[in-house]
Amino acid sequence: MLTRDSSTLVKAVELSCRNKAEVVALDEKEGGIRATLNLGHTFGHAIETKSGYGTWLHGEAVAIGTAMALDFSLRLNWIDLELHDRALNLLKHANLPVALPIHSPLDVASFEAIMAVDKKVADGALRLILLRGALGNCVFTKDYDAKALKETLALFCTESHRTSS
Repeated sequence: MLTRDSSTLVKAVELSCRNKAEVVALDEKEGGIRATLNLGHTFGHAIETKSGYGTWLHGEAVAIGTAMALDFSLRLNWIDLELHDRALNLLKHANLPVALPIHSPLDVASFEAIMAVDKKVADGALRLILLRGALGNCVFTKDYDAKALKETLALFCTESHRTSS
C-alpha cells in the first residue's frame, strides 16, 4: 500500500468498504459498535472546521485526531505506552500527519468550542471514541477526566509539539 500499488489499493478499499458495511449493518443507528468507526473524528472535525474545509484532506485531519485520541487514551491509562507508540508509528509509516502545523489557527479554546457542538454531544456531555485495552478495542464514552482532555488539547496546541510540514 505504501508504494501505491494500484491492485493492492483496490483490494484495501474493497476490504475497508466491506468491513464498514458489516459494522453499519450491525448498528444502523450508531448506538454501539458503529461509533468505533469514528476514532479520531471528533478532534479531526474540529481541525477541519477551524482550519477551513479543504485545508486538510479528511483523512489527514482524522489522522491528527487519532494521534490526539491516542494521547488522551494514554493519559487516562486506558492503553499502555507500547500500544500508543505502535499506533502512532503506523500513522507515521503511512505518511499521515500526527501533529498540527506550526501556523495552525487551533488553540484549546477553539477545540473546546467546536467539539461542544459536535454531533456526539448528548445531554450536554461530549462523548468521545477512545482506545481502551488492546489495539482495536474502542469505547464510546462521556466518562473521562476533563482535565486530561484539556492536557491533550494543550499539548497538541503548543508550538513545541507542532511541525513545520
